[in-house]
Amino acid sequence: MNKLNKVIVVKIGGSTLGKDDTTIEDIVELQKQGKPLIIVHGGGKVITEWLDKQKIPTRFVRGERVTDEPALDTVTAVLAGLVNKEIVANINSLGGQAVGISGVDGALTQSKVRDKEMGYVGAVVKVNPAPLETLLKSGFIPVVAPISLYSFDRPSQAPRLLNINGDTMAGEISFAIGAEKLIFLTDVAGICNHSGKLLPQLSPEEAEALLASGVASGGMIPKIKACLRALSTTSTTCIIDGRQPHALLKEIGGKGGGTTIGG
Repeated sequence: MNKLNKVIVVKIGGSTLGKDDTTIEDIVELQKQGKPLIIVHGGGKVITEWLDKQKIPTRFVRGERVTDEPALDTVTAVLAGLVNKEIVANINSLGGQAVGISGVDGALTQSKVRDKEMGYVGAVVKVNPAPLETLLKSGFIPVVAPISLYSFDRPSQAPRLLNINGDTMAGEISFAIGAEKLIFLTDVAGICNHSGKLLPQLSPEEAEALLASGVASGGMIPKIKACLRALSTTSTTCIIDGRQPHALLKEIGGKGGGTTIGG
């Protein structure tokens, strides 16, 4: 049996971490209850602020950031530095035990360029769960920044790092370890149909149909794709409103809202 099959993977988006947010408190509480967690984070809003400061233009294609070489430096500094360390500091300050890493550390994720149009944005080819396992066994929550090694088909002059969409990273880690659950905390209520009504439960086929029809758009596309990727080894995936007080505790306690795919 996979040693990591009881792990809950939680993806937190930068947009859900406001001053009144309860996510960090929930993470610490769940750790105290003995639940093994892996946190994967984004940081799109902070990246855009820092790119603006440096007058580097931001461009999105199908809900994902195009990352050229100047942007890659900033993306790496913000995700693996500023955002990662703030989350880790907040968890540790509230009495939790967390260690911040990126996909580069311990060769956790090895990737290739996904699509030349997107620049240095990676597709994960290989996940090495050993660093996660080591941290979890030692009583730490791994907090993962979505920066990866550029390991496959890399031209000799190219950077050694790739930017990975945070949702994609969470899906790949969940898939690789056979997690018990994958939870996305977002800044919307969940997945809605074409008339804006929340869809509480979707089969994988129904989720695929929402992608194909274009009803799911923008930042929801990589989240749904990540859920579908994870579901071949992960029991349940869900997309919930991280702005709601104690959304994470409620979800794990079986009283969550949002949308569940599979499970």
